[in-house]
Amino acid sequence: MNPLPLSPAEARVLGVLVEKDKTVPDTYPLSLNALVAGCNQKNNRDPVTNLRDAEVQAAIDSLKRSSLVIESSGARVARYSHNTARVLRVPDQSVALLATLLLRGSQTAAELRIGAERLHRFADASSVEAFLEELAARPQEQGGALVQRLHRRPGERENRWAQLLTGPVNDAALPEPEQPIADRGSARELAALHERLAALEGEVAALRAELAALRR
Repeated sequence: MNPLPLSPAEARVLGVLVEKDKTVPDTYPLSLNALVAGCNQKNNRDPVTNLRDAEVQAAIDSLKRSSLVIESSGARVARYSHNTARVLRVPDQSVALLATLLLRGSQTAAELRIGAERLHRFADASSVEAFLEELAARPQEQGGALVQRLHRRPGERENRWAQLLTGPVNDAALPEPEQPIADRGSARELAALHERLAALEGEVAALRAELAALRR
């Protein structure tokens, strides 16, 4: 059974399982409650979701049919783990990159290196690029490309990458990347300076008017 494309809920569940496999090994595999909490957490998620238990369970059941998710047997509470590398036939490094893209949206190679650090430590951004290129050039007999390099937009210095596990990407329809914090701070400072300058110009004009009146 071809596991792709994934629904948004399936993509979030799979990404969380890959993430928690590396970040909380002591409590992995995950229970349904832990998986719901991981899906709906606010940090390191784009977009932030509010999935219900039933939605997560339905996603789990669908992923189980394609063997991307495995249910542990013998426990009083059902627990779930992922089987991504074996099903998609990709190395662990690629699984880490795919999970980061599933959880946080399109990113540059440099951003992915930082975002995936807890899942796999890449030597540099060029090593990330190498794995992404491999995923993008995946032959059709193996299921086709799993990532896509996006067109560089005005003002961007690097290309971003998007995952294709949820289907083809319409590059033009993607939201504009969030402005870097440093840039946002600079923009705020510049706007504040403009406001101060306008206020000072107003004060100078008022003082000139008063001086002219005194002279008269």
